[in-house]
Amino acid sequence: MRIIDADTHLGEPAAMWKLLDDRFHARRPIVATVPNDTLYGGKNAFWLIDGHIFPKSAGKGSHLLMTPSDQEDQQSRVDIPLGSRELTDPAQRLREMDEMEVAVEVVYPTLFLVYLTNDVELEVALCQAYNRYLADVWKGSGGRLRWVAIPPLRDISQSLLQIREAKEGGAAGIFFRGIEGDRTLNDSYFFPVYDLAERLDLPICIHTGAGCPALSNIFDVQYNSTYPHLRTLPLMAFRDLVANKVPEEFPRLRIGFIEAGASWVPHIFHILKRQNKLNPRLTPPEICRDYRLFVACEIDEDIPYLINYVGEDNLLIGSDYGHRDQSYEAELVPQLKAREDLPAGFLDKLLDRNPAEFYAVRP
Repeated sequence: MRIIDADTHLGEPAAMWKLLDDRFHARRPIVATVPNDTLYGGKNAFWLIDGHIFPKSAGKGSHLLMTPSDQEDQQSRVDIPLGSRELTDPAQRLREMDEMEVAVEVVYPTLFLVYLTNDVELEVALCQAYNRYLADVWKGSGGRLRWVAIPPLRDISQSLLQIREAKEGGAAGIFFRGIEGDRTLNDSYFFPVYDLAERLDLPICIHTGAGCPALSNIFDVQYNSTYPHLRTLPLMAFRDLVANKVPEEFPRLRIGFIEAGASWVPHIFHILKRQNKLNPRLTPPEICRDYRLFVACEIDEDIPYLINYVGEDNLLIGSDYGHRDQSYEAELVPQLKAREDLPAGFLDKLLDRNPAEFYAVRP
């Protein structure tokens, strides 16, 4: 059985910003550090971007990221080598994939999980540097390290240009958060991106992330964790896209909901049913099938129950490799193989056929 890891990450390295357009050299992200006896503790290094620090690990509007690697908490890591985490040494990453018997990884960002700047031109430049860095990684990986392109979504024309370039550079999807700035994903503003994604056979990948500053600024991770402003945004997107029948506008477009778990799916379908937003002739798994909706579940969820709502052919799973948080599944494949409650043949779908279909990863 071929194994495709549907959700892994890199920690953006300083080398990425060497690809930044020369006009933005003076505004490139740089690392700032503070002593470890401040309120930030061992999370004491940050990217300084446009006058703000990322991650901001304490206070209102806070979030947790594994980048930059200069954080004391990250320097002490021994689980994953630095060159593998930052993809400055793709060969090391490939060796670790071999040890885990993983054929293909799909790589998502870390820094770009949060909203970085109000400056549209700077956002364009940052996204372009990221996308070109990952295209270079893909070229040196023999096609085994696929990646999800980050479009600068507040400039649709630039987004379309970068998506086309990313497709040529090995991208396997297009990155969205469940809310982008002040726009929900049913907004027709995004339809040109959906249209191009459909034509290029690229899925829309809605990953957990703090894409809405107005919402993020309410919460403090010390008290609220990252649940409200990162993890719930894909749920909102699922509801809004289905309720407004956006998938019917793009009949070949695939849409995925990544790293938010899947136990929320029955709840959202219940809400949609009570709001009369569902076709009464279709069951939930038929809606996921017809709307081409894929959901990434987690190893300890009630997967047989979730199959009743998502269907065997529309569930994904990923290890969150690279991160070290609640979503990281260090023993993903052995734990899945140890489960005795999964339908016969389902593991082949979950670990190969479904992610291959979603990301269009050909043998």
